Amino acid sequence: MKDTSKGWLNGLLGVIIFSGSLPATRVAVADFDPVFLTAARATIAGMLALALLRFARAKRPSGRDLASLCLVALGVVLGFPLFTALALEHITAARSVVFIGLLPLATALFGALLGQERPHPAFWLFAVLGSSCVLAFALAQDAGGSSVGDLYMFAAIVACGYGYAEGGRLSRRIGGWEVISWALALSLPIMGALCLATLPGEWGSIGLPAWTGLVYVSLFSMLIGFFFWYRGLAQGGIAAVSQLQLLQPFMGLALAAALLGEPVSRAMLAATIAVVGCVAGARIFAARPPASPPMRRKAEANR
Repeated sequence: MKDTSKGWLNGLLGVIIFSGSLPATRVAVADFDPVFLTAARATIAGMLALALLRFARAKRPSGRDLASLCLVALGVVLGFPLFTALALEHITAARSVVFIGLLPLATALFGALLGQERPHPAFWLFAVLGSSCVLAFALAQDAGGSSVGDLYMFAAIVACGYGYAEGGRLSRRIGGWEVISWALALSLPIMGALCLATLPGEWGSIGLPAWTGLVYVSLFSMLIGFFFWYRGLAQGGIAAVSQLQLLQPFMGLALAAALLGEPVSRAMLAATIAVVGCVAGARIFAARPPASPPMRRKAEANR
């Protein structure tokens, strides 16, 4: 299997894991303070990551990689979890899908800037169309919102898009699992202290669903999902593989239908088919950079 195909497979596995992140966060913030939830998930994942790094005897990152790892941590360890937790105090998980629809485009834009990727112009057309399909579907399902929650979600998308792109770029040098593991390890002292400072005053009122949500976002959303996601971005290209995130909202809805018996509407099926088509189109044209002027002149001369 070619690296590009492996990248899309790893990326898809990462998206499947991430699809449960927002519902799990929504359940967890019902009983946990958003700041504590952010710090706790990073602390739990950070301790596991540190143990994994020591067990694998991973090589310490170079000085030039430390700054990038700190930026990754700011984006995906602190920024996205905190902003989404704050947002989900004001809006529903369904409403957050509106903004998740913008994440693939944000990641692709940052990937083009940081990774110097130059996809074909048609790629951007499919990327915008795919995001538009998700946005239209999400707005049709849940029109209500909160300006405060919406602003938090917008900040979350910017932070996450940058963290994904920076992590994907860095994964080409030091490996996908190492990137998230070192980012978590570097942030562990701060996040651990914040976790202790924001401990709940009353533990008895915290229900099992909130604990389940905390476990999920700590193990899967904060650590395991990134093993596949960053490796996929490094192998298949940041801009290209990022478009798989367009499927994330529909995977979450399908999961709700399978586990909770929620109905699957015709609108969902139609939107899913349209998004799959956009992802397929983006995959085709992501590997076709636009011809440079000398190449175009040479091609014209050969006609």
